[in-house]
Amino acid sequence: MGAPIIEVKGISKKYRIGHREDYLSLRDSLVNIIKKPLNLLKGLSDTGASNDEFWALKDVSFNVEQGEVIGIIGKNGAGKTTMLKILSRITYPTKGEIHVRGRVASLLEVGTGFHPELTGRENIYFNGSILGMKKREIDKKFDEIVAFSEIEKFIDTPAKRYSSGMYLRLAFAVAAHLEPEILVIDEVLAVGDASFQKKCFGKMGDVAKKGRTVLFVSHNLSIIADLCSRCLCLDKGRVLKTGIPTDVILAYSTSARKYLNGIIAPDMHVNNTGKFYFKKIAMLNENKEPCTHLFFKSPLHIYIEFEVCQYIEAVRLIATIEKLDGALVCACHHTDDVEQHPLDLEQGHYVAEISIPLSLMPGGYTVQLEIKPVPGFWGGKGQSYGWVPRAMDFFIEESSRDGQAALLSRGVVCPDAKWSIYPIL
Repeated sequence: MGAPIIEVKGISKKYRIGHREDYLSLRDSLVNIIKKPLNLLKGLSDTGASNDEFWALKDVSFNVEQGEVIGIIGKNGAGKTTMLKILSRITYPTKGEIHVRGRVASLLEVGTGFHPELTGRENIYFNGSILGMKKREIDKKFDEIVAFSEIEKFIDTPAKRYSSGMYLRLAFAVAAHLEPEILVIDEVLAVGDASFQKKCFGKMGDVAKKGRTVLFVSHNLSIIADLCSRCLCLDKGRVLKTGIPTDVILAYSTSARKYLNGIIAPDMHVNNTGKFYFKKIAMLNENKEPCTHLFFKSPLHIYIEFEVCQYIEAVRLIATIEKLDGALVCACHHTDDVEQHPLDLEQGHYVAEISIPLSLMPGGYTVQLEIKPVPGFWGGKGQSYGWVPRAMDFFIEESSRDGQAALLSRGVVCPDAKWSIYPIL
């Protein structure tokens, strides 16, 4: 067997909080020339330095063989995106060594590598040239890229006029079809619609079958389990566990299973706009007391506190219940008809309570919270105002309060089915 396509040896990445970068653009230099005399007049230091240090990664080591599909999981702030940026050579490690043997195509955020003034057609050739491809090679893939992206009508439109969804479609199509040896993808696919996500995941599987390597960061643990041959879990910048996905997902679920007093910290929010914050969440038992464990067949009652920092209109609140492996159980909107009854929220503090008439099977579950615009209304496009992928974990016990067990039932929910059996005369 040859050398691994990726070798990561003891890499660490340090950031200085509030510290300026070692490299400056011309604009930054001009601004500093103007600010320096003003700071001196105010008696301020012109260094802008801070002694606060933050290690995004600490002594991380692993190898990736050619053709592997590697899932990278972990809580927000665990170092996942920093790792992908280092692998993509967008940033460099503070310590350690990394060896990448092959061309890397990365999709770390919507529009990565696109020039807004160029058309979609021009950006395809621009990205291909960055990957070292010749024009005739790109010509062979061009029609396939455009067909996959489903934006044929807008291929000669400047990218600056694209919506985030159009950006994503073309960016993924380019990254997946221009035949890099290594494809690196962050959680960016979460902004796409469900049908396009499914299409992307299928394409990633096809890429791996052709012997190319995929590294994929996602909070969707069921996708990680289905798609990946191996999984890596990061926790506070260190490797918590690596191995087959089911084992790593179990270790992650165990390590991340509780949050202090149900408080939702600001850094747990994804796509944070500063307009809205989920503050607290609790699962309540039959006595309306916070709990993390419920008896089988107990009613589900969720208590949520949130803060609206400035007026937002035409939004929907969503609580999604998933199994700890990421399998979807249900998604509950604040109303059955969100298009007819969107929420308009003034600045202030609110409480939401949800009663869910489900009898979940024994096991571990998690609640995901989100607030996002209602499609078709003003502001109905774009990312959510606040999203907490794993706001709270809870567990259903093996038996009910009266001792009834779920031994004969299978699946996620236990239906209250009524049977009638009678002979045909």
